[in-house]
Amino acid sequence: MGKSKERVVHPNHYNRGIEMWDYAHSHNLDFFEGNIVKYVTRWKDKNGIEDLKKCHQYLEKLIELEENRLKNEGNSSGK
Repeated sequence: MGKSKERVVHPNHYNRGIEMWDYAHSHNLDFFEGNIVKYVTRWKDKNGIEDLKKCHQYLEKLIELEENRLKNEGNSSGK
């Protein structure tokens, strides 16, 4: 294990298969998508309902951004 990796403390909820950053990178997830996956998969082992609420906030923001993007695309195409 490299020295930089040795300095990172990994609680139990990190040691279940793939690291979040590896998963996000391999699935080309953006910041919001990665945080949604992170919080919804760790809530039982870390911060409970607080993590579900964080997931909800990121999901609401992602929806808002996507709706705005689609709206702007429609406006720019002359619709």
